[in-house]
Amino acid sequence: MTEPSTGSTDAELLAEPRLVVEPGVAARVSAVAGPVLEGMGYRLVRIRISGEAGCTVQVMAERPDGSMQLEDCEAISRALSPVLDVADPIDRAYRLEVSSPGIDRPLVRRSDFERYSGHLVKIDMAVAHEGRKRFRGMLGAVEGDRVHLRRDDAKASDNPDVLLTMEDIGEARLVLTDDLIAESMRRGKAEERQMRRDLGLEPPAAPHAEISAKITKNTRPQKKPAPTNTKKHRLAAERARRGEIEPDEGD
Repeated sequence: MTEPSTGSTDAELLAEPRLVVEPGVAARVSAVAGPVLEGMGYRLVRIRISGEAGCTVQVMAERPDGSMQLEDCEAISRALSPVLDVADPIDRAYRLEVSSPGIDRPLVRRSDFERYSGHLVKIDMAVAHEGRKRFRGMLGAVEGDRVHLRRDDAKASDNPDVLLTMEDIGEARLVLTDDLIAESMRRGKAEERQMRRDLGLEPPAAPHAEISAKITKNTRPQKKPAPTNTKKHRLAAERARRGEIEPDEGD
């Protein structure tokens, strides 16, 4: 899996436009919510309006690095709720719900398609491609304003490779697979370790630790000198005192 736009700053990622957008009422909500989120340092991913159990307005958002915590959702909800009340883009009562994109997330920006190249995806086209609106397959490279997809349901006589225009996509979503879950877990653990280091809860690895270990391992212990206060030395000293032998003879 490739990382998005290596070298891009947070400001550049925040300003990156969405290529997959909502129609109708959801578009009016996104026009209000998008600038508010960007001003807070978040990127709008998707707006979804559901009529089940009353009206629910779901706002899906993330930080430029793709992370999103519960505290972020709460902060967005507090800031966005009064703005929506004033703008009034929906003509009925609704419940506001702010969430993260999740593992099987929607892909809405060019950097999303670049980041998840090599993963399985389901795509519903807003504008049909060669008479077809639904695609499922392995996401490939991005080429200009289009993205490669290798269909996993193509017949033996068909060409499985298609090139889809991103702005013609109505919805693109990752399919939950073992590889995607494993990648998400690795990313999450790395982010958690870095966050703990930033907060001072986990000290950085000591740079001299490995060097010290190598020195200790490769250094041979020095041979201790033989003791001089033994019975043999004491007897020799006594004989030398009586003039029986020379002092060096007993060594």
